[in-house]
Amino acid sequence: MAFDPQKFSPHGGVSRETLGAFEAYEATLVKWQKAVNLVGASTLGEVWHRHFLDSAQLAPLIPTRPDGAPTVILDIGSGGGFPGLVLAVLAATGALGASALAVHLVEANARKCAFLKEVARITGAQAVIHRARVENLPPFPVDVVMARGFARLPRLLTLASGFLQQPDCRPVGLFLKGRGVDEELTEARKQWNMRVEHIVSVTDPDGVVLRLKDIVLG
Repeated sequence: MAFDPQKFSPHGGVSRETLGAFEAYEATLVKWQKAVNLVGASTLGEVWHRHFLDSAQLAPLIPTRPDGAPTVILDIGSGGGFPGLVLAVLAATGALGASALAVHLVEANARKCAFLKEVARITGAQAVIHRARVENLPPFPVDVVMARGFARLPRLLTLASGFLQQPDCRPVGLFLKGRGVDEELTEARKQWNMRVEHIVSVTDPDGVVLRLKDIVLG
């Protein structure tokens, strides 16, 4: 699928600055892919659709804070920066309007962390990069927990439980999932209570975005 700026931006079009930032992101991804396995090799020719647009579709689903502070996002297993770094680039280049994000990227692989830092540098994206496993990262208050292709939902919720179960903090979960999502939900509900919304993916007819609220172990 060819890149369509009208589909890419959640607000119906992107600026030249935003396009330039993502062109630099794509070039860096292609360069680093030769040494670091960032994405599936078969998707390199579809970066705008399979990775950028797939990540950007989460933007309209991110809640704003009533106090006007930046929405704090935790992206688990960031890898090539999907979805968290894409959202940080959109925010940095004004594509999200007045919405402000504080993006935290969690990635255990040192070389992937180096890639994330390089893309953030060349695009001007503001992101805190944590070289760690999420289960070993001391929890801090977040508004959204997100992940793409990191783990099945039951394991994902368990690994992120320190962030999901903080006092006075009930983050929304935004998880990009495939056709096995119903089985994952059934398994996860054996340990977790949550409100679930299925949102059809704009990039994959078999894909969904799971929006989870009031996630409680129990």
